[in-house]
Amino acid sequence: MIDLRKLRDDADYRDGTIRKGASASDLDALLEADASRRAALTAVEEQRAEANAASKEIGRAAPEDRPAKIEAAGQLKEALSATEEELATAEAAVNELALQLPNPAHASVPDGGEDDFRVEKTIGEETPAPPMDHAAIGEHLGIVDTERAVRMSGSRFAYVLGDAVRLQFALVQFTMNKLMGHGFIPAVVPVLVREEMMIDAGFFPTDRNQVYELEKDELFLVGTGEVGLAGLHRGERLDATDLPLRYVGYSSCFRREAGTYGKDTSGLFRVHQFDKVEMFVYSDPETSWDELETLRTLEEDIFTDLGIPYRVITVAAGDLGNAAAKKYDIEAWIPSQQQYREVTSCSNYTDFSARRMGTRVKSEDGTALAHTLNGTACAIGRTLITIFENHQLPDGTISVPDVLRPYCGGLEVIEPR
Repeated sequence: MIDLRKLRDDADYRDGTIRKGASASDLDALLEADASRRAALTAVEEQRAEANAASKEIGRAAPEDRPAKIEAAGQLKEALSATEEELATAEAAVNELALQLPNPAHASVPDGGEDDFRVEKTIGEETPAPPMDHAAIGEHLGIVDTERAVRMSGSRFAYVLGDAVRLQFALVQFTMNKLMGHGFIPAVVPVLVREEMMIDAGFFPTDRNQVYELEKDELFLVGTGEVGLAGLHRGERLDATDLPLRYVGYSSCFRREAGTYGKDTSGLFRVHQFDKVEMFVYSDPETSWDELETLRTLEEDIFTDLGIPYRVITVAAGDLGNAAAKKYDIEAWIPSQQQYREVTSCSNYTDFSARRMGTRVKSEDGTALAHTLNGTACAIGRTLITIFENHQLPDGTISVPDVLRPYCGGLEVIEPR
């Protein structure tokens, strides 16, 4: 949730919200609602003080004066109750409007939409298309079966089989070990969460159409392990001396992929069920931008170790998610498509989610909202795709990246099953 004080007083903060697509009229409507809320709050506080004073006067009054004092105190309580109802209505109106507005874009983020990103660096060689794309070689080697999965579950599902499974868990172990070496605490997180958790994590209401709902149980399947990690310290006060708190979570994830009809329908690139290794950081507000660069560096290191060509882009303001103030995408080279495609990303949410979560930092200078950051260390399916294509050999086999071989029992080449 955005900072209403900054929205009132800081022109740059307001501009950052507009750059992400909020309209000036929406911002003004929120500020008007907040002014009504603050006026109602002041009235409640004043009437509460009057009611308390009137109650005390009853005990001090002479017996003959008490009936009048009791009646007056009763009238004050009735008025207070009515004003408290007005305050509750005003607070609900503010919350409803505020939930629709995004976290402002950081000043370093470029303006524009999906095609207006800024390329920060490009690493590795853009190689020509291999004999087979990732979907074809997966079928050729018998390690990905979409046809049978579609018969069972419908489109955008796949079986991962044989040595591809060994490769998948090798990616998990390799990534986990790398991040634990940098002080990340490993976690396996819940994938079913309540609605309020999806709101507090910043995904509802804007991304609700992408989420699977179990209506009978009032639970939702998460699209990222970030949700569970964001809720780990919900409502807590963290000691500043313990920060940054860095977690790396493993989970299965589920997305409806609404609005992507006809896009990436083959292979593992855009499926409804997938696994991820996700980084999440609770940071002191003073150091969160340094933490974002740390996440970016770690994501780059992983793809460098895997021998995958990639580039880093800064996502434009209009293409940022609701909660992100700034986001880097790591885009891997997909030779069969002759283009870079997003495989991981990392974002700084500043205090946007922490304000909803009630997660604070306690230091000698007082208490402030924490900053939270997240980054996908390894989206398993998409990383498998990059290996299938960039490590494909002329004879139709796949060379296992050197760093993964110890986790695959020494397997060097994936051959047909």
